Order: sequence, then structure tokens, then C-alpha cells
Amino acid sequence: MLWSRSLIPTMKETPEGAEIPSHVLMLRAGLINQVMAGAYTYLPLGLRALRKAEQIVRRGMDAAAAVELLMPALTPIGLFEQTGRIHSFGDVLIKFEVKRQNRKVQMALGPTHEETITDLVARQISSYRQMPITMYQIQTKFRNEERPRFGVLRTSEFIMKDAYSFDATVEGLNESYKAMYHAYCGIFERCGLDYLAVEAESGPIGGDASHEFMVLADNGEDTVLHCADCGYAANQEKAEIGCRDLVPPDFAKEPITKVPTPGATTIEQVTKFLKVSAQRMIKTLIYVADGKPLAVLLRGDHEANEGKVRRLTGAARIELADPKVIEEVTGAPVGFAGPVGLKQTIPIFADREIEKIVNGITGANEAETHLKGVNPGRDFQVTAFADLRNAVDGDPCPRCSSKLAMRHAIEIGHVFKLGTKYSDSLNARFLDQTEHLNSIIMGCYGIGINRIIAALIETCHDANGIIWPMSLAPYEVVLSPVKVTDPATKEATDRLYGELTAAGIEVLLDDRDVRAGVKFKDADLIGIPLRIVISERGLKDGKLEMKWRWGKEAELIDLAGASASIAINVVDERKDNARFRAR
Repeated sequence: MLWSRSLIPTMKETPEGAEIPSHVLMLRAGLINQVMAGAYTYLPLGLRALRKAEQIVRRGMDAAAAVELLMPALTPIGLFEQTGRIHSFGDVLIKFEVKRQNRKVQMALGPTHEETITDLVARQISSYRQMPITMYQIQTKFRNEERPRFGVLRTSEFIMKDAYSFDATVEGLNESYKAMYHAYCGIFERCGLDYLAVEAESGPIGGDASHEFMVLADNGEDTVLHCADCGYAANQEKAEIGCRDLVPPDFAKEPITKVPTPGATTIEQVTKFLKVSAQRMIKTLIYVADGKPLAVLLRGDHEANEGKVRRLTGAARIELADPKVIEEVTGAPVGFAGPVGLKQTIPIFADREIEKIVNGITGANEAETHLKGVNPGRDFQVTAFADLRNAVDGDPCPRCSSKLAMRHAIEIGHVFKLGTKYSDSLNARFLDQTEHLNSIIMGCYGIGINRIIAALIETCHDANGIIWPMSLAPYEVVLSPVKVTDPATKEATDRLYGELTAAGIEVLLDDRDVRAGVKFKDADLIGIPLRIVISERGLKDGKLEMKWRWGKEAELIDLAGASASIAINVVDERKDNARFRAR
């Protein structure tokens, strides 16, 4: 491809509104153009990289014996009503109605396709003999993203590979899940990503086991906890906390006293007013679990983990109580709840850190008032102690004696064991070997195609621009003739371009009549792995300059046989991105 025949609108300055490196560089390198908040046009270079990611994913899925299909972006609203996800998605689901003749038809743009694929399987699969089967698609998804930001990492429209496995037995699901897990590892390796597979919550999609594939990045919106010694890794929603010293300090227990705290309703306000640390606070949160209230106690500097609370209580649905319920349970407005003297008798679940608090401070269940000198066991009884908080940096690892490190990360893939959540709702059943009717057992496996590109750029760039691996680069080689108006330079460049193209090498020829410095800066900005410089001086010596994008120094190669030498380097790097990984 000739640079002059393509659309590569590079930019020198950081675009307004771009906050993180991947967003900045995708705009500056001319990969994308913003249409509106949360929606981007992929320009020629960006589209080539995106299509390469798609092909790597497609090859990985095909190698794992998944079969490809394509489902519509439109979904009848009735399918979401049958599974109940119309409520769990809330405003994220883009819903609308269209007029067809004399009736109105309600539909939605699919954020995922569990309902559509399960409806298909309910109609087409009826026997255990038709399973196992895993089907996948690469399709555009839609969600009403309230705060689109970070370029293509958080958008209203995105491209996703979603796969769904269907099995007759749990053992079959485990095998399907394992096959997808290993396929994902191969896909992300091939993309040149340094990834981490972490234990994860299933969330509103349903299911009972899942892993996320993360790329560690300072600007990632997810948080993961990782033990470098034993390899344990989980996102913050799922991360367990290992054994801690829960012996209370040897302090004399003080009597309970009431303390007026006018206007102090938050931990920060109370600690500032009373001049105490948040570690002495017993934070009391009132939840509603399957319609019934309960209390969760945490140390003031910790945050509740609702997934852990849900699992401890066995509740299907859990949410923070509204102000009316809080006042009914505590007798006080929001901000003054405590475990001592609740108005209603409700279960009280406490994080394990509460066990070692002596002379704590908590709400008095009375407006504008807190209690000092509160001690667990003496002043209130706990239904159960458990790990109920978010893990943080430095917490003990649950698998070994080391400590967890907390890192930000970008999610690029997610695998779930769904079980029968959707097949039960949509009547996807099969006859087993004994002619009994059973619900089909499902798994779900997603990869964010756009996120592969953004995560790679976020973690693989320098001050000059993007650093692509050969596997994802829009082009493999960029030819940079220093003076395109020189006949000898043009002849050598055109011959090299033709030979490389004929050898199956993806070449971008910078045929612009601009200064060499501009060409070199643009070549670094767009990040093509291998740059070949053709200069008058070099041609006189029978040499070309070859430089890897991530290398510090260029090397001279002979003009004679240059195309074969360059092709060998490209083909070798295609195999496993070895030079890129060793950079």
C-alpha cells in the first residue's frame, strides 16, 4: 500500500479529551476517528489491526473445534424478559420500539447473545447425541455506556467474540470450559499480550465459575490481586484473603458512651470530628438480601464485597437498603447505623477484622450520635464472622504465606460456567440416554476484540509512538525512501516494494515527498515493526538501513538480495513474536 493512497491522518499533538496512552496514540497514529462519545470510526490502519486480531481469535476458536455462526444485533425484548435480564441490565440495555404495519414491536440491541443462542439451541438441539457443541460469533455489541471514556476501552458500540458451549453433563461442561480456557491462552500469546488469568465473579450474566483474562496496566479500570510467589490471581470482586492475626490487642475494655456527632454521617467526617483513625470504626451497612434486611460490619477503612456477602448468605439477590428500610431497621437516618440496639432483630454478619477491634466506634442508631467503647461479644452478638471485604494491597495470600499485590488491569476476555440458568428460562432441553428430559448445560466465553488492540497499545508504546508485534501490526514493513524524487532511489524502492509484496510481505511504502525526519517520526508513531530506509548514500554503497521498531540501533544490509533477507526476518518474527517479546 502506498502511503499517499491511504488515509493516515497522523497528529503531532495530544488530542483534546484523550486521557490515556492507548486513546492518545490511536488518535495520533490515525487508527480511529471519534464520531461521538463512545463511537469511533476505524480508519485503514486501525481496521487492519482489528481484522488481524479477529483472525487470530477465529483461528484459535476453530482450532478448539468451535463452529462459527452470526446472530443478529437485534433481539426481541421478550427474550430478555424470559431470562429476567431486562431488569439486571437496567439502562445499559438499549431498548426501542419500531412500528410495523399497525403494531409496535419492542426490541433491543444485544449487549451479549446468551438469549439468542439459547433460543436457537432450544429449537435445534433435542438429544444428547447432538452434544457437545460450541458455537461462536464475532459481532458488534451495544450498551448504553453512561460514561464513555478511554477511547475504545469503554464505548457504546464494540466488537466482541462470544462463544457458547452446550453439554449434556457437568463433566462435559468442564471439558468445554477447559478447551476454551486453553484456547484463550493461545490467542493472547499469539497477540503478543502479557496477560494474567484471574478468578472472577460471574456477575449479572449468571453462572457459578469464571475466569477473567487481564492485561496489567496502570490505567486499567479493573483491579486484580496477584501473588507473585504461588501464582494466585483474582479480581477484587473475587479475591480471597488469607489467614490473619485476629487476636484482639490487650487493652482494657471501656464502657460504652454516647457522643454527639452533629452532621457527621460518613467515616471520614466521624473520624475527623472525633480525631480517631478509621481502623477504630465499625462500619454498619444494611443490606436487603432476597427481600430481607441484614447488617454487615466492616472496619472503617475497608469496603464491603457484595459477592462474598451474597455467597455467605446464599442470597440470589443482594443490594444496599434504601433510606426507608434503614430507618425501619435502625430507628435512625442514614449514617448512624450500628450493631448495638438495633430497632429490629436481624442477622449480623461481620468481617473477620471486626474480631480484633477493642473499644470501637460505631453509629448509635440515633440521629447525630455515635457510640464509643464498643466491643464485639460484650456489646453485640454476631451471627457469623467471615471474609466479607475487598482484598487490598499487602493482604495475606489465601494459598501461601506471601502477600498479595494489587494492580490495575484491562479485561480482554472472560470465561463462565453458566450451568442451566438460560436453558431453564428458555426451555432448552434434551433427551438423555434413558429418554429423560434435562436442561442443557451451558458455558459462555467472550473476548473484546477492540480491547485487544487498546490493551496492546496501552502496554506497548514509548515516547515516539506505538510498538506493534508482527501479529497485530497493520503492516509488517514500512519502506522509507529518503528522497522520492531521486530516480535511483525511486527505482530501488519500487523494485523492493514489488519483490516484498510478491513474497507475501505486508508493505507500506511512504511515497510522500516530505522530509526524512517527518517520515521517520510517522513510522515510529504508527509503530510498524520493521523500517527499511532507502537513501542515496546507502545505494551508492549498495546498502539499505533496517531497523526494528523496538530496537535502539539500525543495521545495514546488502541491497543485493535485500528482499529475501527482509522476508526471512519477517517470516521468522511472524512465528512467535520472539524479537518483540525480547525487546
